[in-house]
Amino acid sequence: MKLQEIYEFVIKKGLEKDPRKKKELKDELGRVRREYKALRRQDKKYYDKEKLRHPFADTRILCGDVKKTIRTIMVGIDIEVSEILMAYLLNEKGAGIDLVMSHHPSGKALAGLHYVMHVQTDILKHAGVDTDVAKSLMKERIEEVARRILPRNHQRAADSARLMDVPLMCVHTPADNHVAHFLQKLYERKKPKKAGDVLHLLKAIPEYQNAMQNGTGPRLIAGKEKNKAGKIFVDMTGGTEGSHKIFARLSQAGVGTIVAMHLDDVHFKAAKAEFLNIVIASHIASDNLGLNLILDELTKSTNFNIIPCSGFVRVKR
Repeated sequence: MKLQEIYEFVIKKGLEKDPRKKKELKDELGRVRREYKALRRQDKKYYDKEKLRHPFADTRILCGDVKKTIRTIMVGIDIEVSEILMAYLLNEKGAGIDLVMSHHPSGKALAGLHYVMHVQTDILKHAGVDTDVAKSLMKERIEEVARRILPRNHQRAADSARLMDVPLMCVHTPADNHVAHFLQKLYERKKPKKAGDVLHLLKAIPEYQNAMQNGTGPRLIAGKEKNKAGKIFVDMTGGTEGSHKIFARLSQAGVGTIVAMHLDDVHFKAAKAEFLNIVIASHIASDNLGLNLILDELTKSTNFNIIPCSGFVRVKR
C-alpha cells in the first residue's frame, strides 16, 4: 500500500468505530466548516484543511512521500527524536523500515488535539447527560487543553524525521475509537454485575495481561470489587480527559462504574466524591489494544512487516 492509502484506511476505520451517529459526525464537520468560513483570507491560507474532510485532527501524515510504497512499519506508542534515530540506524543495518507510525500525536496533529475533544459531548449525551450541560462543560475543558498545548515544541519529531528521511505518521483517535468500541461491546455482551467483574474482564485481554506482567495492569482505584457495577461508562476516546465537573452528571444519569485509561488527581477526586467505581484500565495497554485492532484490519489485505517499539506489543486476533 502507498502511504496515502494507509492514511485513508485508518481514517475510514476510525469513522466506522466512531461513537457518534452519522448525523452527529455531519454536524461536527459542519461546525468546523463554519469556523473555516468565518476566518479571514490570510488565516484560511494557513488553515489545516484536512479538518474540513474528517474529524480526526490528531491523525496525520507528518513527513514522507505519500506515494511511497510501504511494506515495513515500525509502530510505537510514543515516537520522539530517539525513536526516529533508532529507525534510521536500523535501516543502516538493513531493517528496511518504510514508515514509522506513532500512536500519540506530534507536529500539527498535536497542535490540533483539542479539536477531537468535541466527540466527548456526544458520548456524554449518549450516557444520559443533558446536551447543553455537556456542551458547556466541554467548551471550557477544550479551551483549557488548547491553551496547555499551544506552547509545546510540536515539531521536534517531525523535523527529525524530515532530516533523516524517515516517513512518519500518527494514528490517535481512530485507534482510540477502536478500543472504546471493543470494550463497550464487551461489557454490553457480558453484562458484569459487580465492579470486580468489570475489572476481571479486562484482565482476560492479552494487552492488559502484558501490562500486568510489567506492573501496570488494570486497577480498581475507587470503590470495592463487591460494589454493583451499574451502568458502565467507557472513557477511552476523545483526545484526553474531559471536564472534571461532569462526574456528578454521569452519576445522576445512572453511571455506576467508569473504565478509563487514566485520571489525574483533580478528576479522580471529583469522580470519587460521587461514589463512582473507577477502573483504570492502563493507559499504554489500552493504546496497545486500539492499535492492534486497527492493525488487524490493515493487515487483512496486505502482509506488512510490523516492528514494535516504544511500549507497543503486537497482538494479532
